[in-house]
Amino acid sequence: MTLEKAHEIQTWTYDEPYSLYSFTGDQEELLEFMNGAYFCVIDDKRNLIGYFCYGESAQVPAGHQVDAYEENFIDLGLGLHPNKVGKGTGLAFLKVGLAYAIEIYGFLNVRLTVASFNRRAIKVYERAGFTYEKSFTNGSTNFNIMIKKKWE
Repeated sequence: MTLEKAHEIQTWTYDEPYSLYSFTGDQEELLEFMNGAYFCVIDDKRNLIGYFCYGESAQVPAGHQVDAYEENFIDLGLGLHPNKVGKGTGLAFLKVGLAYAIEIYGFLNVRLTVASFNRRAIKVYERAGFTYEKSFTNGSTNFNIMIKKKWE
């Protein structure tokens, strides 16, 4: 992740009901993007199409209060550019993030957290082999923990 790309991601806004995934542009958010856990994804024309994050940065902090995050998993977070969502590219994008996770972390068990209303993302995750594990609530939003064990 570069500072330039992090600033660009901070301008992304998503239509309802996905506005939960929009960014604020504040300094704390920028510091998060630059913490070493985020990686930007660039297409062959050098356009930013998305990002991945791994580890604690991919977890929803409220999940720790209900022990949603057990050990022996690498957490995966991702964001696709707002003009790329809903166009059938999600599975290919996710597979890039999974391949990179195994390359840099070597983990075989992957976990992700998704808002339960985000049916289109859940459908992509299920097609990639993720299964529902458990749920928790943060404010008015329900989140699903999904896992993929021993993937190759």
